Amino acid sequence: MKRTILLLTTLLATPVFAANPAEQARWKAEAAHVDITRDDWGIAHVHGKSDADAVFGAIYAQAEDDFPRIEANYLTALGRTAEAEGEGAIWQDLRQRLWIDPVDLQAQYRRSPLWLRALMDAWADGLNFYLATHSETKPKVLTHFEPWMALSFTEGSIGGDIEHVDLSRLADFYGKNHEPIKVSQLAPPDGEPRGSNGIAIGPKLSRDGHAMLLINPHTSFFFRSELGMRSDAGLHAYGASTWGQFFLYQGFNAHLGWMHTSSGVDSIDDFAETIVTRGPKIFYRYGRALRPVTTTPITIRYRTADGGIASRTFPTFSTHHGPIVATKDGKWIATALMNKPIPALEQSWLRTKATDFAAYRKVAALQANSSNDTIYADAQGHIAYLHPQFVPVREDRFDYRLPVDGADPKTDWHGLTPLAQLPTVIDPKGGWLYNSNDAPWRAAGADSPRQAAFPRYMDQVGPNARGDHATTLLPAAHGLTPDGLRRIAYDSWMPTFAVMVPRLAKAWEKMPAGTRKDRLADPVASLKAWDKRWSAASTATSLAVFWGTDLWGRTPPNDPTTPDRYDSRWDRMAAQPDDVVLGAFDRAVDRLTQDFGRWQVPWGEINRFQRNDAAIRQTFDDAKASTPVPFTSALWGSLASFGAKAYPGTKRWYGTSGNSFVAVVEFGPKVRAWAVTAGGESGHPQSPHFKDEVERYASGDLRPVYFYPDDLKGHVERRYRPGD
Repeated sequence: MKRTILLLTTLLATPVFAANPAEQARWKAEAAHVDITRDDWGIAHVHGKSDADAVFGAIYAQAEDDFPRIEANYLTALGRTAEAEGEGAIWQDLRQRLWIDPVDLQAQYRRSPLWLRALMDAWADGLNFYLATHSETKPKVLTHFEPWMALSFTEGSIGGDIEHVDLSRLADFYGKNHEPIKVSQLAPPDGEPRGSNGIAIGPKLSRDGHAMLLINPHTSFFFRSELGMRSDAGLHAYGASTWGQFFLYQGFNAHLGWMHTSSGVDSIDDFAETIVTRGPKIFYRYGRALRPVTTTPITIRYRTADGGIASRTFPTFSTHHGPIVATKDGKWIATALMNKPIPALEQSWLRTKATDFAAYRKVAALQANSSNDTIYADAQGHIAYLHPQFVPVREDRFDYRLPVDGADPKTDWHGLTPLAQLPTVIDPKGGWLYNSNDAPWRAAGADSPRQAAFPRYMDQVGPNARGDHATTLLPAAHGLTPDGLRRIAYDSWMPTFAVMVPRLAKAWEKMPAGTRKDRLADPVASLKAWDKRWSAASTATSLAVFWGTDLWGRTPPNDPTTPDRYDSRWDRMAAQPDDVVLGAFDRAVDRLTQDFGRWQVPWGEINRFQRNDAAIRQTFDDAKASTPVPFTSALWGSLASFGAKAYPGTKRWYGTSGNSFVAVVEFGPKVRAWAVTAGGESGHPQSPHFKDEVERYASGDLRPVYFYPDDLKGHVERRYRPGD
């Protein structure tokens, strides 16, 4: 490994870009075609003459609200985080750069359709114009944006496919035989579900005969910007855009809406390569032949402790399956995943302009969505479940949950599954469908796809507790209004505890008489009498969540080597021995007592929302103001999700993920929608919109969305052009 120290100051590491007069004139001309209207929640409604103008205004407005998150996302996407955060991010950057090559992206930009290049040009111009007109904004690294950079970040889900590659294994492979390098990105998983809920209601279940859509992403907080986009070229859409992207990732237009939920489909596979060396040359076995391993040097720059910039160069390896990311049992592991930047960005943009289901399906035919199930609804009354479209065809006799033999040509991908052969539900007779990151086999009750009709790799996760909740509520729904759909989204029942509390009671009854049984008698009785519903005032919710959290942590995660593909962790938790179940409960009672002076603590006293500053990684403080949140982790089957825990120095639990953007959309003669964003739209603590939505967020009190220009009357805070 080559190591180079560049003697640069902090200032030189992030040079200020000086725009030339021609660029400045172009930016100002573009800005003259854009109007931004901020409503009374601080949300930007952007209008441009062309779609490119709308993109220019939308990304400018995003930068006004939270430029640091835009920069952080593109440092991740470009594999340049270490330039801001130091050598602890080297492995994260190296992982990204195994697939993301700036030179290749520049070439792909030049090959892109003219209309897409126009959008990318406008995107870069909008960000650069923002930086030119906001000298108070100090980028850590990215002082100038190039249009091709938009191709590095095209999908917008919680974590890109590349993030499935394990950093510790990557560091072990490429870091061996070299001095140890600190790895700051290897925090153990916390078990909190990341994903989303989507529900579509057909006209037959709607009181007014209109299709409806629930948009409920579960991400880290402040992950997306809420905004509206219009152009004189036919664009008119509203929704949530991941910071730095110019398309609406989850949202709706005047004709239809789409909700993406993270899928359990297998679109990422590992291939165990048999390596053969012949002198200095490296080969891998493929059938009866030896193929040369491709070696590519990748240089990662990183910030040093004194503010300078250093670099490390790694010789990286790949086969036709993909980059080498690890070793296992003497084999090199290559990872195959989707890498189609142009079609992915096309698909992400074009869906926002689709006007009916046929047009939406035509966009899906680009097959550049690898990780998102889609819940769809439209003004014609259609609802649908669509599987991710990037699903490689494989021989189903191989178990792709574990690395397959890369030397066997039969394990290769054999093109993509045609759309007609993917699990799909269109206009189910029951009138409803949902997805909560689980398998599609119960997406619409009796109208769901049959699992036996599809290869095993169509789903790798099976059911979950939120699915249990949704499939209990939706078959009983009728005459729904938008508020009725909202009430389903915030229904307080937790099906996990409907199973676990009787399990606990039986274990307690079998305990031998004595002090311990007597001490647990009242807490057990409290849960037995409880309705298994969360509320801020509920002491039973606190007891159940503390107990469940302890027990969940002592239940091993899914083991891909087990014969049962759907080895549910919830089932294994319920099957724990009595002493484990009771031990976890005993510890929960003790912890509540130690932390709060009693075990009868109202849930809202513990479970809190706090936003203190603009930091991407929040620091929490029990002495500072916070807001009680009644809903719980999705682990327990709560559809409304709030992933919280205690932090160093806190007794209270603070949420950082879960419900982030929630919207209910009704597709009548005119679209109506209601929404709420975690905290507030602005990332600036001094802004009135930094946390003006907290109370609504915690209570599920969605506010009206001002979709049409007339809706904004009486709700305008400011109108301006970029640069004003």
